[in-house]
This record gives sequence, C-alpha cells and structure tokens, in this order.
Amino acid sequence: MTYKQKTQPNTNSVTEFLNQIESPARRADCQVLLQLFEKTTNAPPVMWGESMIGFGHYHYKYASGHEGDAFLVGFSPRKANISLYFAPGADREALLAKLGKHKSGKACVYINTVADVDLTVIESLIVESMTFLRTTYPD
Repeated sequence: MTYKQKTQPNTNSVTEFLNQIESPARRADCQVLLQLFEKTTNAPPVMWGESMIGFGHYHYKYASGHEGDAFLVGFSPRKANISLYFAPGADREALLAKLGKHKSGKACVYINTVADVDLTVIESLIVESMTFLRTTYPD
C-alpha cells in the first residue's frame, strides 16, 4: 500500500528559494549548509514541497505495508530556526552531544545559526543518517 505523501520532490529552484530568505544571516547560513550537504552526500539539492531541501532519495516499506519515498538528509530554513533532517542512527545521541547549541526531535535537529554548531559533527550526522537509511531500506 503506497501512501501518497503531501511533501513531494519538485523542480522548483533551490537557489531561488534560498535567495528569497529575508534575513541575510539566515541566507548565508543556508548557503553554508547547502555546500556541506552537497559535498557530503555527493547528491544534488532537490526541493521537497515548498520549503525543504533534500539530498539523495530512498524508498521505505514498513512491516504494516505502508510505503513511500523520502530524501536521505536535508534541511529547511524556518522563521524561528533551521531544521536539519537526519534519521535516528546508532550514534546520533553521541554526535548530538558534541554538536553545540541545538534542540532535537525524533528526526529533526533545530539550530539557530551555523556559528552555534560544529560543522564536522553535522557532516558526521549526514554520513550516519545516509548509512542507516541505505542499510535499513536497501534498493
């Protein structure tokens, strides 16, 4: 049973989306993240929905039969913070302890600025998330 997700990849321009961010500081932070995610994933950025930038892709299927598609990792500039999207891999909590100033949920990590965090830890979170998802949901 394939679930039709609301958030789908599209052909909207990532560059145009980021250029519309009002805050110059937030826009600059997102450019840093864009380069980091692109370099680490070796995948092009793709807009998912109106405000998420995803890298890579995987198809999941749960034991319940629910299945769908999602990006491996990504981020989204929000008004209050920047949301980073990572899967909950085995070393996630240890990495988050080294990240710097952030808040986290099940699949999201929220930062205010890139200056608040260690970018090498974000790189490690990207690699771990991709490894976890590719192992859990092989093609």
